[in-house]
Amino acid sequence: MKQLLEFLGLIAVLQGAVGLVHEFTDWDVGLVRRIGFLEGHEIYASVALLALGGALFAAAEGRRSG
Repeated sequence: MKQLLEFLGLIAVLQGAVGLVHEFTDWDVGLVRRIGFLEGHEIYASVALLALGGALFAAAEGRRSG
């Protein structure tokens, strides 16, 4: 379970970072820009993904290895 949380945290952090890079450089990558209902709110969604990734890493750290 710990590895799953870490993996999901990594994906969330990467997508949040790529979403912010897209917003500030118009680099055409990431999933946030492809989700229609987030139109106009991409920066907020990217920051939320970064926060979610941090929370998932914290949750993974709190889990026992066994």
